[in-house]
Formats: sequence, structure tokens, C-alpha cells
Amino acid sequence: MIPGFVARRLGPARTALFAEFIRFGVVGVAGLVVDTLVLYAMLGLGAGLYGGRIISYIAAASTTYALNRAWTFRARAGQAPIARQWALFLAVNLVGFAMNYGTYVALVSFWPLAAAHPVIAVAAGAIAGMGGNFILSRRLVFRAA
Repeated sequence: MIPGFVARRLGPARTALFAEFIRFGVVGVAGLVVDTLVLYAMLGLGAGLYGGRIISYIAAASTTYALNRAWTFRARAGQAPIARQWALFLAVNLVGFAMNYGTYVALVSFWPLAAAHPVIAVAAGAIAGMGGNFILSRRLVFRAA
């Protein structure tokens, strides 16, 4: 997955961390797709830009939790009960959610193009929250045994 010349320069520990971050990003793209699909479904049901986004975020966060547990952090997932770990994942990712949702609200509120096409604001929000979510997920939710 990581090119040999990159792995040699980074060393084994940093290569493993980089690989985790790449997997986390791939999972994030899947979460973005879920987030967007659920948001548009909620908009179709009349939930509105703000309420629909809260529902779509919870759906996306649940999806990314499951994928991160199974793939990104499978070696670090531990034996914690899934429901407890999922709740912790949602709790610690509130920092990323604040960045994500804040970016989304700012864009749909002040940029007519984002209000007309909320996927732009959803993507920008996802990028804004990614770094914090990775660090917190790795250190607090999926700690090494």
C-alpha cells in the first residue's frame, strides 16, 4: 500500500501510522458518501438543512466507527464491548463534529452555492474534522493493548 521509497524514509513505526491515516481517510470517504446520501434523504423528507445534517452525521459516524474498528484499527480494536466503544467513539469525535458541523453551518449560511448544493459543505466539514477525529480515535477509542 505504501510505496517502498516512502516506507524506507519513514521507518516502520511511521509507515504503520501513515497506513492507518490513509485507511482512516478511505473510511472517511465512505462516511462522506453515507453522510451525503442520508442528508439528501432527510431533505427529501422535510428535515431541513440543519436537522437533516445531525441525523446524517450520526449515520455517517456509526458507519465510520464500524469500518474503522474492522479495518483501520483492527489490530488496536481491543476487546472493549462494541456498544461502549461506539459510544466512546461518538463522544470523543464530538470535537471533530464541532469542526465538521461548524464548517457546514458557516458554508450553507453564508455561501449560496453550498446552500444549493449541500454536498460541498458536507465535504468541507468532513475535511475540517478529519485530523482531530483520527488523533482522538487512535489515542482514546482504539488504544493499543
